[in-house]
Amino acid sequence: MKIFINGKYYNEKTATVSVFDHGLLYGDGIFEGIRAYHGRVFKLREHIDRLYDSAKAILLDIPMSHDAMMKAVVETCRKNKLRDGYIRLVVTRGPGTLGLNPKRCKDPQVIIIADKIQLYPPEYYEKGLDIVTVPTTRNLVNAVNPAIKSLNYLNNILAKIEANNAGVEEAVMLNQHGFVAECTGDNIFIVRKNELLTPPLTAGALYGITRGVVMELGREEGLSVRETDLTRYDLFVAEECFLTGTGAELIPVVKIDGRVIGSGKPGQITRNLVQRYHELTQTSGEPI
Repeated sequence: MKIFINGKYYNEKTATVSVFDHGLLYGDGIFEGIRAYHGRVFKLREHIDRLYDSAKAILLDIPMSHDAMMKAVVETCRKNKLRDGYIRLVVTRGPGTLGLNPKRCKDPQVIIIADKIQLYPPEYYEKGLDIVTVPTTRNLVNAVNPAIKSLNYLNNILAKIEANNAGVEEAVMLNQHGFVAECTGDNIFIVRKNELLTPPLTAGALYGITRGVVMELGREEGLSVRETDLTRYDLFVAEECFLTGTGAELIPVVKIDGRVIGSGKPGQITRNLVQRYHELTQTSGEPI
């Protein structure tokens, strides 16, 4: 595997960062997860846009232009002969002192890894997930805003630990007001009375690229698509439920906190959207 670091390529053993890098010491950095399908990088521009938005929010100067970053992602896929897979793009603050001050970090690190990913076992895409609500609250928008795709994912990891302890694959996180925010790594949708509903970004949800694609596909399917505050009750009485994310794509949910969702099997609207999404990924994207 060839890993891009600051314009050069290294193998897995020689691809390293400093132990003084603030990305390691403090989670001070940002990242993107991007997918490649059929020799194309899906929604690359949108992912790079979000990367630069995250960088701006934390006053991190990325030492590459937007276009150069896009080209580097595509070239890293070429170097690894990757036609279908997952790209992890990371920008750290760079090495500094053991203190917090980011002004002591002068050399941001740009890292691109092109590999494979499988977030959930394949059978869950057919049968659906059983998930639970967990006590860990989603980060507040005025603390570490969930819109920033930062390297500090401890909030999500704590919720994932609670999911693991409950014996399930994924967890629903609520915000400080008790409304549904998102899952540990995915956005959440429900279907009720021919409406496709998802929490608003102000509830503490990530500005999901796949989320946006699915909302557009839902409109094309003739659904009323709406962002609205959702409670656990709304999840329990939903006719269908599914999660979206770059790594997860679209995955059905059939049980939440012991409550069976709809028929207990992935619903037809979910199946239609999964099919539409897969069709889109076959023809859309930046050629590798």
